[in-house]
Amino acid sequence: MSSTPPSATPDINLIEVSDLAESLAAGWRDFKRAPMLGFAFSAVYVLGGWLILWAMTTKGQVWWTLPAGAGFPILGPFIACGFYEISRRLEAGEPLVASEIFGVVFRQKDRQIPAMAAVIVVYFLFWNFLSHMIFALFLGHATMTNVSTSLAVFLTPEGLAMLAFGTVVGAVFATLLFSLTVVSLPMLMDREVDFVTAMLTSFALVRESPRVMLGWGALIGVCLFLGMLPGFLGLFLVLPLFGHASWHLYRRAIT
Repeated sequence: MSSTPPSATPDINLIEVSDLAESLAAGWRDFKRAPMLGFAFSAVYVLGGWLILWAMTTKGQVWWTLPAGAGFPILGPFIACGFYEISRRLEAGEPLVASEIFGVVFRQKDRQIPAMAAVIVVYFLFWNFLSHMIFALFLGHATMTNVSTSLAVFLTPEGLAMLAFGTVVGAVFATLLFSLTVVSLPMLMDREVDFVTAMLTSFALVRESPRVMLGWGALIGVCLFLGMLPGFLGLFLVLPLFGHASWHLYRRAIT
């Protein structure tokens, strides 16, 4: 895999709505040119979603959700690298050899991607801890057996207040994480930069084009949510589309 020469100060371009539309169109073209590879990388998330759902509904083993959920932040950057490598090869006119693509993704373990994954995992675990604190703060004295049989507690004044406050805090956390990762992951795949530089560059991009980039993050969040509704099957379409599109947006945003 060829990569851009080291650059201490990547140049940031302003992003317009037209850039998002063109990135999505390019992502869709890449997906249509390599659908089976897109399905293969997406299958990791779909199977993981089924596993968590099975553990919660069939076995009633809610304790599975934390370690299983933590697995997604660990694997997520590597799965995303699969989409980036496919788009990079299509852009460069290189052949799409599955073994080589998976090999490139595997070799990311020796670069900066694991450090990025570690940051995301710590972020995830801190949010999980904070969400439990918010729950205890508002509903610590509520009588509940478990969430599935005590939904009425969320309709109480305390429950509604908790949902409102938790939503605001969650939105802040999601916005910050999105700002730090939106182009840092493809940058780490493409350039020899450290993960701190990549995150700061990503944050600077969102700061320079806040409305457009936050709109992009909201679009991704809504589509991911909708993709999970039909038994996670929608992720077979949503993940490749936005994975490839993210590469093209990075190429437009960072020079």
